[in-house]
This record gives sequence, C-alpha cells and structure tokens, in this order.
Amino acid sequence: MAKEDLYRPNVAMIILSPNYPNEKKIFIAQRNDIAGVWQFPQGGIDEGENPKEAMFRELKEEIGTDKVKIIAEYPKWISYDFPEKIAKKMKPFKGQKQKYFLVRLKKSANIDINTKHPEFDSYKFVDIESVLDYTAHFKQPVYKEVLEYFKKEGYL
Repeated sequence: MAKEDLYRPNVAMIILSPNYPNEKKIFIAQRNDIAGVWQFPQGGIDEGENPKEAMFRELKEEIGTDKVKIIAEYPKWISYDFPEKIAKKMKPFKGQKQKYFLVRLKKSANIDINTKHPEFDSYKFVDIESVLDYTAHFKQPVYKEVLEYFKKEGYL
C-alpha cells in the first residue's frame, strides 16, 4: 500500500448558522460513542464520488439535512493521524486526509441528528473562539489551521 493510501479520503464541514454573516457561530456535535468529544461533521468519500457529492451525502447522513450553501472550500487536502486506540479500529488507515468545506445552513434546514445510523447525541452552535475548547486533541491542529485560513480570507 502506498503511503498516500494510508490516509482515508474524507470530507469535513464547518457549518455556520443560518444567521451568517450577522452571527458567526459554528455547529459542533458530540459523538455518541465517546462522551465529551465534539467535532465537525465529516465522513469518508465513497468510490466514484467527488468531495462535494460526499459532503452533501454526509450532511444528510449525519445531521439529517443537506440544505446548505457552500461559502468556501479549503484549497488543499489536510491530514491527521488517528490516536493509537482509534487506529486499531480503522486499519489499514493510519489517519485521514480531508477536504474542508465552509457552509451556511439555509433557513429552511432542519437539523435532525437522530438519523438512520446516528453518530451524534447532541449538537450546538458555538463562537469561533471556543470551538477548540470542545474538540478532540488530535483534530485541533487541523481545525485550527482551517479556521485560521477562513478567518484570513475574511469568511469568519
């Protein structure tokens, strides 16, 4: 397996409230399998899918709606390694390479995390400055880099 194959292709979404740009709050959800761990919705890219298609599918699967407007896309793929405990479950992958999208929920969107295969048991919108206070330590460097990019570009 080539080195790049060790990272699972994945999309991740930074979801802004429907009141953006007047209110710059970001959606985070608590995983239902690890108490106290919050994250952005994310998921694997299926074979034959492009990142945008995967993004809309994952939104529907994880938060029950794909009614979003794409605001921006992080210009490159970014990767992280799984902690050892997670890596054992995710073999043969040692981590994920992700394509990030910044999206705004449409006013008509109805979030429903009680989906067919629920991944989250709670969600909330938080200020940009406090997102990293909730998220898993191994994802924080990626989250920080992506959020800083969107801030620098004037989106956040």
